[in-house]
Amino acid sequence: MRRRDLLALISIAAALRPAAAGAWAAEEKKKKSGGVSYVPIDTLTGTTTRGGGARGVLSVECGLDIPDQKLRDRAQISMPRLRSAYVQVVMTYAAGLPAGAEPNADFIAMSLQRQTDLVLGRPGARVLVGAIMAN
Repeated sequence: MRRRDLLALISIAAALRPAAAGAWAAEEKKKKSGGVSYVPIDTLTGTTTRGGGARGVLSVECGLDIPDQKLRDRAQISMPRLRSAYVQVVMTYAAGLPAGAEPNADFIAMSLQRQTDLVLGRPGARVLVGAIMAN
């Protein structure tokens, strides 16, 4: 093989590499579980006070179950607004949590559900709370 042909082949391979890397990154971002109607939400955190006055973190893991395709598309588009509303709920709740107290999962889930219905404009999306941890 001539050197010119080899250089041309290397340059073509180098040009195709970023496109392949982008495809692999998009494939890696796929949701891991939950089915077709499940929309995952990144972990929500808020600062709280632990016993003894030290700072702590309240973490809430949740997702949305949205059977209606149109509402699911609207939720995907509204994800920045949903996350903002969720973070505000968790931060406000964590700030008012007494030192050493356990978080009220029912109240947090109800507040997140209310924000979901407000942001999406109608009911139909169900908030699924996976874990609530205060440390």
